[in-house]
Amino acid sequence: MTTGHRITVERSGLHVRVVRDGQVLAESDRPLLLRETGCPDRYYIPPEDVRLDLLTPSGTRTYCPFKGTASYWSVPGAADLVWAYPDPKPDVAGIKDHLCFYDVEVT
Repeated sequence: MTTGHRITVERSGLHVRVVRDGQVLAESDRPLLLRETGCPDRYYIPPEDVRLDLLTPSGTRTYCPFKGTASYWSVPGAADLVWAYPDPKPDVAGIKDHLCFYDVEVT
């Protein structure tokens, strides 16, 4: 990793809920918390805790030199709201296939 750049992934004991337009998209008591230098904390949710039937795959892909290539999904009215790393870099291997949302509620 680049000097001064740090990423940590840890289990979070918090409850994470994702709601958009009154619809629950995900709810989990076992998210992973990813902290990355210069970025907001992000919760990665196991696919079993996500309403995958409400997500539509997007053609969008982005590359992060620290995490790898992300794939995206959309929901009605919100393009590319969700992403995951199907083949993450070794330092963040724990987030493999977990989904991350731009906005989550944490309790």
